[in-house]
Amino acid sequence: MTKIDERLVKGYQKFRDTVFESDRALYEELATSGQKPHTLMIACSDSRVLPQQILSAGPGDLFVVRNVAAMVPPYERDSGYHGTSAAIEFATTVLEVDNIVVLGHAGCGGVASVIDQNMPSDSFVHNWMRPLREWLRTHDDFDDQDNEERKRMLERAAVHLSLQNLKSFPFVKERVDAGTLSVVGFIFDIHNGDLSQVKAQQRVTLNVESLA
Repeated sequence: MTKIDERLVKGYQKFRDTVFESDRALYEELATSGQKPHTLMIACSDSRVLPQQILSAGPGDLFVVRNVAAMVPPYERDSGYHGTSAAIEFATTVLEVDNIVVLGHAGCGGVASVIDQNMPSDSFVHNWMRPLREWLRTHDDFDDQDNEERKRMLERAAVHLSLQNLKSFPFVKERVDAGTLSVVGFIFDIHNGDLSQVKAQQRVTLNVESLA
């Protein structure tokens, strides 16, 4: 049997003895009645970005899907494996969430790989980031910036693109048009804790509004 890392064991024990015990009634209610989250959160897999912690959310509040760079792929109908798309469909049509949030962040390695071109062309990450590379080729807003500024701008652009791709899903667009679903994008700055909104209808270079 594979030995379990002691950090995982101690982490679970702390959760079981403190967090779970203090919220036992809530967990029992959720186990009995099922989940009814108000928000689908599409976040980056980065270990430094914790959506529930950032938004002070508790059990049952957020339906979370995480991937490299918090990317929403374009809507596709084929027999491939579409994990993020499946989560969007389930949260929207089954759980009937009120909101979809795309949460990008500063210092995103997935976004940086598009600028740095440091992933092999046959890698999963390279293929996953293809829509953002294609987006970058059609926009000249970044040409006059240094690499670090281009990365910061592209982090916002990734959220911008994901918001656009979300509305290519017919069941998302239908609910947005009907006013029963809100779709928003955020950027979290790990350095200072700022959370800013990215607005899809504006130019990428001008579209960040702090919530602080």
